Amino acid sequence: MKEFDFGGEIVWRPTPAQIARTHLKQFMERHHIQSLDELQRRSTEDIAWFWGAVLEYLDIQFYKPYTKIVDLSEGIPWAQWCVGGKMNIVHNCLDKWMGTPTQNRAAIRWEGEEGGTRVLTYRDVDREVNRLTNGLRALGLKEGDVIGVFMPMCPEIAIALLAIAKIGGIILPLFSGYGAGAIATRLVDAGAKALFTADAAYRRGQLVRMKPIADEAIAEAEASGCTTLKHVIVYPRAGIEAHLYAGRDHEWSEVVADQPPHAPTQQTDAEDPLMVIYTSGTTGRPKGAVHTHCGFPIKAAQDMIHGLDVHDYDTLFWITDMGWMMGPWEVFGTMLLGGTMVFYDGAPDYPGPDRLWSLVERHGITLLGVSPTLIRALMKFGDEPIKAHDISSLRAFASTGETWNPTPWRWLFDVVGGGKLPIINYSGGTELSGGIVMGNWLKPLKPCAFSAPLPGMAADVVDDAGNSVRGQVGELVIRQPWIGMTRGFWKDPERYIQAYWSRLPGMWVHGDWAAVDEDGLWYILGRSDDVIKVAGKRLGPAEVESALVKHSAVQEAAAIGVPDEVKGEAVVCFCILKPGHAASDALRLELKSQVASEMGKALAPHDVVFVRDLPRTRNAKIMRRVIRAVYLGKDPGDTSSLENPGAVEEIKRAVSR
Repeated sequence: MKEFDFGGEIVWRPTPAQIARTHLKQFMERHHIQSLDELQRRSTEDIAWFWGAVLEYLDIQFYKPYTKIVDLSEGIPWAQWCVGGKMNIVHNCLDKWMGTPTQNRAAIRWEGEEGGTRVLTYRDVDREVNRLTNGLRALGLKEGDVIGVFMPMCPEIAIALLAIAKIGGIILPLFSGYGAGAIATRLVDAGAKALFTADAAYRRGQLVRMKPIADEAIAEAEASGCTTLKHVIVYPRAGIEAHLYAGRDHEWSEVVADQPPHAPTQQTDAEDPLMVIYTSGTTGRPKGAVHTHCGFPIKAAQDMIHGLDVHDYDTLFWITDMGWMMGPWEVFGTMLLGGTMVFYDGAPDYPGPDRLWSLVERHGITLLGVSPTLIRALMKFGDEPIKAHDISSLRAFASTGETWNPTPWRWLFDVVGGGKLPIINYSGGTELSGGIVMGNWLKPLKPCAFSAPLPGMAADVVDDAGNSVRGQVGELVIRQPWIGMTRGFWKDPERYIQAYWSRLPGMWVHGDWAAVDEDGLWYILGRSDDVIKVAGKRLGPAEVESALVKHSAVQEAAAIGVPDEVKGEAVVCFCILKPGHAASDALRLELKSQVASEMGKALAPHDVVFVRDLPRTRNAKIMRRVIRAVYLGKDPGDTSSLENPGAVEEIKRAVSR
């Protein structure tokens, strides 16, 4: 393990007034807890008390009360929650708001890339969900059926998710940018009975047809023996003609036509599956994380109240896709709290770099979730696009998806936020239903840091033997179960145990490098499977990348380790240059020297490769394993989650020069 140079100063402190109105402070006062440390200790030492208290605070209603909050009789990896309880999360997202003032509050504010806008109240959403629920039942779909959702970010995608859950079905979210092969793999593995799709979506001014991709995927699935899928429901997002196969395909309007606006909500077991979300692994087929009615949505809402501090008066916009965890996270969490969410169907920098800030102004967004990658892309345009809009509605930023570098973090904090708005950093994963560590409104803030583990998350940083370490880099682990933990991988329990529970007995090993500084602030330093080991010295890619982006010519960077006969591994860097800067041998030498100066001569890069793009997922994670595989001439594995598959060819071309 290496010592970690934090080098950060406190740049933001909450005011007493800000602290007093937070959910976190109110939760602590309700339970006579004096400090965040006390809450953290109690929440992880008495998990039954804590998660019961969260359910009470969120007013989660059950048709039949649970008899036991948690059952660990089958071991920590297989914890069961809300044992014996009957519920349906849609009752808590919609049904219970009807007849209250919340029914008239905006639930979804939507904008399309082409300029269209819509606002749906909770009553509007309830009516449309009920009509679609009745339509699904008329098609013969029922409790336990898996139903895929391959749609753009329009209000109907949330309506589809909620209707599936209302009948007791299992949601299968699919990234709107997937190709046919990726969709087919997931439809087959999940045994999907139906699929929602759309005619097309808009992306950077172009129509991207989705129905033909869905048709191709279904054909591939059927060719591989899938016989379960019987229905395809097509929403006319772009209003273009889409071919419908007789007997299988249905127009959205046909499914909801003449259906009444009231529908009974299926009473499911609290631990019945709600959703299967697939994540890509380094090797093998994608992993289907199983989430339940009393799991994923509860954890999402808990993170929103204890970290981001979402209130019913807030308007939350998290730039995401429904195929990634943050899409369903936004829907379930916001609606459990009675708040407003913004959906934007398009590119956040199209037709110009001010599009994001115009969205903030137009929709009165108070909480904005971004990725470091997006901020690195926007900061090259300076502050003029920001000055063109009134973004005074914002009270905080949030971020996830990728490790921060100090320069873009400071730009967001200083330039966009005027040094006044906190950046609530957030890190966890699909299998967790949310975060392990997160910023909050009670602790001071340093650049790139996380305030603490979320209450209820027994997080720790450990060495190779599982011993706690502070002030140095170690593995991020979790020592206790939590309500949002995946109930395993779909049809593959052994792979779940192997992925998270096999390295250090009794601990969830998340696969991230982390560190804790002298002020108790946490840092995530990149994936531990991305770690580079040069002559016995371990370093995270983020350290090298931070050194590179300090150079005035570098917009973005990725660092990987490659085999080296002498050092074991050597560092290879990939750099995207800012406009006006050209690749050259002289610049390559400058960048090598900059890293050597920052990290030490022994860690100087073996090579610097200039590229125009880096492979990344829609939620902006740079796929270093893909870069490394391509550089070494190996199979990059599952690349179906890439937003920009052309970047793989870009890496190949750059390496072959």
